[in-house]
Amino acid sequence: MPLVFRPRQFDRLVATAALAALAAACASSGAVPKPFPDPGSVPPARGGRAPATAGSLDSYALVGTALALRGSPYREGGTGPAGFDCSGFTQYVFAQYGVQLPREVRDQFRLGHAVVPQQLAPGDLVFFTTTAPGASHVAIAIGGDEFIHAPTSAGVVRVERLSSSYWAPRYVGARRIWN
Repeated sequence: MPLVFRPRQFDRLVATAALAALAAACASSGAVPKPFPDPGSVPPARGGRAPATAGSLDSYALVGTALALRGSPYREGGTGPAGFDCSGFTQYVFAQYGVQLPREVRDQFRLGHAVVPQQLAPGDLVFFTTTAPGASHVAIAIGGDEFIHAPTSAGVVRVERLSSSYWAPRYVGARRIWN
């Protein structure tokens, strides 16, 4: 029989899971949150509250949602749990909190304000140059030296390090769209 949580219990559970994952780097259970609103829709209010705006975003809950999607397959043009590309992943995760992101990486790179690497926080968008000059790949900072993203057609949504020998030289900037 499935467990049923009331909205406040669910919010606390998600926040606790996100903090535990960040502190202990536990392996994902493969669980994927439900329901899955389309990236263009605004999810129903949680716990009787209005959907988040970019200024009131709970970045730790957002990171928890992103971490729960680890293992989702990469799919070119994908925007949902059946398959994501990098910008489809960020767009989907932010949509769960009522924040609409543009579909293209270069358009996401124009949002919010620039963040220096020393001040990266969970929920910041992190950009890299991979297939073309300028920002051509996007991820979500999860804290410390780590980010989560949908990397390539040979991969799945996963956590990696900003300081890795592959990603560090490709880093082009970060943007914060929440306060």
